[in-house]
Order: sequence, then structure tokens, then C-alpha cells
Amino acid sequence: MYTRVSTAGLSQEEWLELRRTGIGGSDAAAVCGLNPYSSAMKVYLDKTGAHTENEDTESLRQGRDLEEYVAQRFMEATGLKVRRSNFMYRSVEHPFMLADVDRLIVGENAGLECKTASAFNADKWKDGNIPIHYLLQCIHYMAVTGKRSWYIAVVLLGKDFRYQRIEWDEEMIQKLTVAEEYFWESHVIPGVLPEPDGSEACNEILSQYFRTARKREQAYPAGL
Repeated sequence: MYTRVSTAGLSQEEWLELRRTGIGGSDAAAVCGLNPYSSAMKVYLDKTGAHTENEDTESLRQGRDLEEYVAQRFMEATGLKVRRSNFMYRSVEHPFMLADVDRLIVGENAGLECKTASAFNADKWKDGNIPIHYLLQCIHYMAVTGKRSWYIAVVLLGKDFRYQRIEWDEEMIQKLTVAEEYFWESHVIPGVLPEPDGSEACNEILSQYFRTARKREQAYPAGL
């Protein structure tokens, strides 16, 4: 069971504020320490509002701009029809779990995640493999929406197009839910910063965090 909030007409800042009220699909692997581009510390700082820099990289923009193209390629390859959702979903049983999905499959209890990747990362998708942080993103969406399967489609820029279907996995969903609940209840709610995990993403956050702290000290010296 879930509730949902319309995202149609929301400003970027309103959308970001809504995302901060729970753990989204793109946060799931980071919370588990399995996202090479993010970390539990980064997610914590985002959810608590301590990290307010919303950098819109070229990679992120291309991913958004090419989302419709990936969806079109998926429909051509499968014969299935997809539609936009325009809602943010929240689990009723676990209200800290949110889902902002790319597409829903028309006439099927399933959704679709659209990805773009560099041709240099093609080996990570070979033989039907799915990078673990993307797999957990789809598992998270199934946990929130209750849909029994999820497709993931990827355009390997200048090289290939591939898609996979992911089926409901009760054991994995339960383990992911427990991990996310622990993170939310043990870190976000009480305001306890997660320990560094040694990842590059975590190191970058630490570096930025201490740079910001030093700027604050310089602006407001102790005792003033």
C-alpha cells in the first residue's frame, strides 16, 4: 500500500524538499554502501539539509534529457507501452521509503527505469548483468509500489541498447527495507552522522563538509 503526491507543477526546490522526507530509489544502494558514486554520509547530509549544494552535472542533465529516448527504444524493442507517472509514492507501512519512478508499464503490474551509460561501462551490463546500485533502485521501487516486476533499459551511448526484467524478490526486498529503516531510525531521525565508509564519494563529502566548516569559523570566529 502507498500514498502518492502529484509532482506535476512542482518547482525543482519543492521537488527536492519532498525527496528529503524519505529514502528514494537512487539513495537505496548508497544507504547499503553499494553505490560507487554516493555514500550513506552523502544521503544523510541531503536528508537533514546539511548538504544544500544541488549540483546539476552534465551527466545528470543528459540522463534526464535522454530518458524519453530510452523509453521509446524500450517500447520499440518490447512492444510494450509505457506512461509517465507524475507522482511521488510513499510506502504506508514504511513511510520513510519514497519512489519517484521514470515510467509505468501500461496493462502490466510493472515499471520501467531508464538509464544511459558510457560505452566504456558496457562490460558492467554484459551477459544480462545489472550494476548492483541500479538493481537495488528497482527493488526499492517494487517495495514501495508493490509492483511485481520492474524493467530496466539502458542506452550504452554510441554502442548498444539493452533491457532486463527484474522479478519480485521477497528476501531481497525485506533485507533492503531493514537496511533503509536502520539508516533512517539510527541516523536521520536522531541526527547522527554515519561513519565514513572509505569510498571516494564519501571522501569528497568529507572534504566539502570540512571546507564549509572552516568557512563558517572564518566568518564567525569563536567568542564573537
